[in-house]
Amino acid sequence: MPTVSCLTIVLLLCLLIPVRGAEPYAAHTHTGKDGAVLPYRLLSPEKPEAGKRYPLVIFLHGAGERGTDNQNQLKHGAGLFAKPEVRAKYPCFVIAPQCPDGKKWCEVDWGDPKPHQTPAQPSVPMGLLLELIDEFRQRPNIDQARLYVTGLSMGGFGTWDLITRRPGQFAAAVPVCGGGDVTAAAALAKMPIWIFHGGNDGVVKTVRSQLMNEALKNAGSTVVKYTEYPGVGHDSWNQAYKEPELLPWLFGQRRAN
Repeated sequence: MPTVSCLTIVLLLCLLIPVRGAEPYAAHTHTGKDGAVLPYRLLSPEKPEAGKRYPLVIFLHGAGERGTDNQNQLKHGAGLFAKPEVRAKYPCFVIAPQCPDGKKWCEVDWGDPKPHQTPAQPSVPMGLLLELIDEFRQRPNIDQARLYVTGLSMGGFGTWDLITRRPGQFAAAVPVCGGGDVTAAAALAKMPIWIFHGGNDGVVKTVRSQLMNEALKNAGSTVVKYTEYPGVGHDSWNQAYKEPELLPWLFGQRRAN
């Protein structure tokens, strides 16, 4: 009888163990009109009811989770929506795309404390995501009035970029430690937006979120919320996605017809 090494047994066991954090997000890819591919994970309602429409959440990861493994984008934040108690109380679809190495959701300088202007064209991965969102919006089980987007760091910039490009499409947005285009504030003034940032962020300067909050209020927004964590650095998503009122607030928003 052939001898099986301990290393071989360990490798076989590893293949049988599900990737931590990947479930219950199913792996998918979207192929764009030009043949480019965007990997993404999809969380679906646990017990979908026939004829019922569900919210759609877009979750945008940060720069450290870029790649092509279609797994790393779930490292921070996305697990919130997969918790059993959250799935039971807030059944929804969640799309978590993965930005490739060397690309950004929004091609701007993250470290610049000054506001940027929205690029004329979306980045390649953002363009693919826009196609994917349009595809999902055609599905009969998606509630068109309850489209939400959230993202952290690079994904925070992506969140601002997405709602700036589609200001009338989303019911609410939650950008975490990102930055946006202050000149877009007038178009976003009626959208509920909850902004989060660490008060001691050395990667994306806190002033980026402060300026967006100020611009929205100056544009007449009465629905913008701003939370700044004193002394917290760049990883403010750890606190933001633990806020007890975040999910009730988010899923309570509905876009007017």
